[in-house]
Amino acid sequence: MTEDMTSGETHVPVTVAVEKVESLSATDLADLCEASEAAIAEGGGFGWVAKPPRETLEKYWRGFLLVPGRSLFVARLDGMIAGSAQLIRPPRNNEAQAFSAQLTSSFVAPWARGHGLARGLLAAVEQAARRAGIAILNLDVRDTQQAAIQLYEAAGFTRWGTHPAYARVAGRIVPGHYYFKRLIAEDEAGGADAGPELDNA
Repeated sequence: MTEDMTSGETHVPVTVAVEKVESLSATDLADLCEASEAAIAEGGGFGWVAKPPRETLEKYWRGFLLVPGRSLFVARLDGMIAGSAQLIRPPRNNEAQAFSAQLTSSFVAPWARGHGLARGLLAAVEQAARRAGIAILNLDVRDTQQAAIQLYEAAGFTRWGTHPAYARVAGRIVPGHYYFKRLIAEDEAGGADAGPELDNA
């Protein structure tokens, strides 16, 4: 799935696209690693608080694409990957929660912000989840990531809890917030727990 958008926030026209990817070319992998490094350095990384070696990042992204039940969405600015988001379904043995999925590790490199990439990633993940019959989308976010919190709340996510000792960043313990969003109405979600595989959505 690819969604092309036009940004009116700069004087120079740019091309913006969001898509689900099954594989990464050498160029895409390098772009994704560079965007990851920039996000981590700025404090918006996905778990990392210090930039890991490039080899570690490359192994992480290659390995992610091999794990069943996980989908990777990337945001492109003028063709270059500038951010990504992950949609993760419960393992097959967790039938009780098969109707739900987790949005995680969503980020946009600092140099690519202001073009709607974060909103585009969120919309693409939600659309893919609905197509796969996912009724509930969950996510969690550090309290320090205020821009992300504003995005999720504006998109209709409900905060249901706060963990006071969610993460340690720069030697300081920070809280984290937990959110959910119902994608399919309860009376329409009869078969959602046995919906199609996300990889085929």
